[in-house]
Amino acid sequence: MSAAHGEQVRMLEEHGVEVGRSINWWGMIFFIASEALIFANFIAAYLYLEIRGGGNWTLPNGDHLDVVFPAINTVILISSSFPAIWARRGIVKGNQRQMVLGLLGTIILGSAFLGGQAYEYSTLVLHDNFALSTGTFGSSFFLLTGFHGLHVTVGVLFLLICLIRGMRGDFSAHKHFAVEAGEMYWHFVDIVWIFVFSTVYLLPLLHR
Repeated sequence: MSAAHGEQVRMLEEHGVEVGRSINWWGMIFFIASEALIFANFIAAYLYLEIRGGGNWTLPNGDHLDVVFPAINTVILISSSFPAIWARRGIVKGNQRQMVLGLLGTIILGSAFLGGQAYEYSTLVLHDNFALSTGTFGSSFFLLTGFHGLHVTVGVLFLLICLIRGMRGDFSAHKHFAVEAGEMYWHFVDIVWIFVFSTVYLLPLLHR
């Protein structure tokens, strides 16, 4: 049986089919898992502080956080995963143009999300007098959402580097791990935002 299995592996390798996962892939998984634990701690701390504060955190004017605009921003961010998938599938087939367009689409949508978050912050600070120094709620809100925004920024910069390298022809059907790693990281920030959005914006609706 072992001899037969070894022969199958050899035949797959000769035909260019990947057998198992590379050490780089597992390293990326470990990195994402460690980042996920950090976010889990932040979310748990946010929930603890909210429950300890009575579960009725409101803005200084007594209003609750707006949900509609962050929901639209969430759709933008989640949608950005699709061009990332398209980019990776393109380079796997050796299609440089598809990879470039996919990365560009993800970068544009990711930047739009960051722009929306900046607009939300400016509205909260200038219009609602809600800032990082506004008690436990303010510090918890800006710390959690800002920490995620930082990760999105890192993701956009990483994909931008991949885009520049891709336009130079650095990637091929057999050499494109950076694009795959960028896609993995981008899916991670998208999934994490679903949990952050649910915790910060949707759970208070259930309480109300």
